[in-house]
Amino acid sequence: MRVQNGRLVALVAAVAVAAITGGGALAWRQGPQANAEAPSPLSGSPSPATSTPTKSTPTAKPTPTSSKPSTATSTPSGPIKTKIDLKKLPQGRAPQVTYLSGRTIRGGAGEDVTVPGTTDIQDVARLGSSALAVVTKGFGTEMLNLDSESKITRRTPDVTQIVTTDDGGAAAYVATRLKDTGEELAGATIYAESTEVQKVAVPDIWNTRLLSYLDGKVYFDASTTQDGDSVLYEWTPGTSKPVQLKAVPNPMAVSSAGTAGSLTTLNDQSSCSSLLTVPFGKRLWRTCDYLITGFTPDAATVIAGPKYQDGYGDGIAGALNAKTGMLLHEWSGVFRQSVPEDDQHLLLLADNGEETPASIVRCTISTGACERATPLAKGQLLIGS
Repeated sequence: MRVQNGRLVALVAAVAVAAITGGGALAWRQGPQANAEAPSPLSGSPSPATSTPTKSTPTAKPTPTSSKPSTATSTPSGPIKTKIDLKKLPQGRAPQVTYLSGRTIRGGAGEDVTVPGTTDIQDVARLGSSALAVVTKGFGTEMLNLDSESKITRRTPDVTQIVTTDDGGAAAYVATRLKDTGEELAGATIYAESTEVQKVAVPDIWNTRLLSYLDGKVYFDASTTQDGDSVLYEWTPGTSKPVQLKAVPNPMAVSSAGTAGSLTTLNDQSSCSSLLTVPFGKRLWRTCDYLITGFTPDAATVIAGPKYQDGYGDGIAGALNAKTGMLLHEWSGVFRQSVPEDDQHLLLLADNGEETPASIVRCTISTGACERATPLAKGQLLIGS
């Protein structure tokens, strides 16, 4: 999330990790194994109880299962809070979403693509059979469209961020300009690309940040003054201007269920966030224990960060029940990114501080069990859009 007063920090660039090996031979929904070494519980957290075996009785007739997905969130098993020890985690399959290892875009639906050049890579994504990469250029940035053979097919200046649809068939990206001093200029251009590129110029806005591309609409937040609070915008590609949704202030994430996380209160040492409906802003629940930073694709689980963010990385990552705000699981460590892999798993870009080896870690939301999705090593590592 982007922050307005310097106490909350949006961690955008990647700094550390690894030459990543492939490893997608397992089923893509398979999570950390039950017999793998799980993260150790935090001090004071209860250990899972050992139940007494009971005799099983035969069932006369199996109960048929419904093909309709359940909307209920399962009760967490095991300790609710766990601490991640990167060295003790078992090695699992590679991330099933787009990620960057060194200068190679991996994962997702596509071949490995190498980003040419030597400049820093800020963001990566897949768009159909192409790959997208935001790289630095002088004092600013640009986005490269790359084919399957790593050849640049197009350059788009000043792009700072990319979001994609869940199926990877469309992407949105935002371009903002900077002064020679590095200060942001007013205004932004929002792009949407699938079979063709559409764009809209939005004057007199600041601090523009893309949130999601859902149901044919691009959601972003921006403020009308350089230091003011932000508000949610909704743009349907092909229309002449976005709609400002004033009932959703300071948005941090938008879900597929028509809800948004909103920064409600911001103090020096803490903050509160609320789950609001889009576009009317009805408050469903509020938390002052965590910040709402994202959602799983089915919107059943809220991805949460610490209520106070300042410095290199987040000290915790959490998963909350989207209906009630109840904590499902909390992981502690040093996390530079927290991204859902699917409805059941969370990917954490984790290390032990600057210049230390890092790994993308996969954690199962229902149990808290974790595994390394990439080897623990030094080098550039980034979870893509």
